[in-house]
Amino acid sequence: MVQNKRSLVELCILALLHKEPQYGYDLSTTIANLINVSDGTIYPILRKLKVEGIVTTFLAEGQGGPPRKYYQITKMGEEQYQFEKKNWQMLFHNVGQLMED
Repeated sequence: MVQNKRSLVELCILALLHKEPQYGYDLSTTIANLINVSDGTIYPILRKLKVEGIVTTFLAEGQGGPPRKYYQITKMGEEQYQFEKKNWQMLFHNVGQLMED
């Protein structure tokens, strides 16, 4: 179950970055509000995705604060997202059918 949750968190990260680049804290907060995970789960996954070339980072000035690190999905990340999204949708549909009365 732990591996499945980690994969789900990766998919959530890619789904959010598919929409727009995001600051790590914003990603973490959004996902933590949907799934019971901590920052300690999100940041290692972000580092792994960066090493794999799925996401890149860039610095951008914050409002009155120091520059923040933003995460952005790469072309390879977009392809991975579409593949994983299709698999998730199929799994969700199939499990839903099993659970029907």
